[in-house]
Order: sequence, then C-alpha cells, then structure tokens
Amino acid sequence: MFSTLTKKAHVEWILRIAVAGEFIGHGVFALQGKEGWFKYFEAFGITDTERMVSILLIVGILDLLLAALVLIRPIKAAVLWMAFWGLFTAMIRWPFGPDPVWDFVERFANIGAPLALLFLLGWPKNWKELWK
Repeated sequence: MFSTLTKKAHVEWILRIAVAGEFIGHGVFALQGKEGWFKYFEAFGITDTERMVSILLIVGILDLLLAALVLIRPIKAAVLWMAFWGLFTAMIRWPFGPDPVWDFVERFANIGAPLALLFLLGWPKNWKELWK
C-alpha cells in the first residue's frame, strides 16, 4: 500500500499520526484528571478541584474525538483548531502560567504539526473550504 502512495501522501499520513498521537496522549491525561495540570487552571483563577476535573473530562473527550477525526477524515476546521489548541496549551505554561519560557518553546511541535498538516491539506480560502 505504502509503495503506491506519493511522497505528499506519506508526509500527510506521518503528520496525521503525529497529531493524533499528541491528542490521544493529552486526551488520556485529561481523562485521568492529571493533577500536574491543576496549576494551569489556577493561573486563570480556577481553584476548585472538582471544576478542574470536570473541565479536564470535557477536554479529554474532545481531544480523543479530534484524534480519531484526524485519522479518519481530517477536516480543515478541526486541524486549525488543533493548532490553536496547541498554541493555547503552550501559552498556559508561559506567559500565562508559572513555567519558564522553555516549556512554551518545547511545545512548538504541538502547534507546528497541525499547521503543517493544514498547509499540506490546502489552506482554506474561504469559510466553506474550512469544512472540507
């Protein structure tokens, strides 16, 4: 099967798997209510543990759904959201959160991989193309 794929198709699949892996990993951590992430909620004034766990449950389910979607049929709007979410989760470490700038830098791939996939799929020229 892989021998019949173009180089572009190979790269697309590599990026789809990489992005799905990122969102599966983060989704599972969120569903587990990863305690190490609580400090990021506190940076936004959320201190109630039950509320944090509830938000993480929603985020975890959404992350897993997006991971499945990018493997089954990558929709540009979803891939763009994944890049935005990668940027946001990097920024809750720094500058919004308590971590050093290097925690932000370390997460550039969480932003870059979905963006690279989106460019490979074709940057949407209008709202209608976002949903293809």
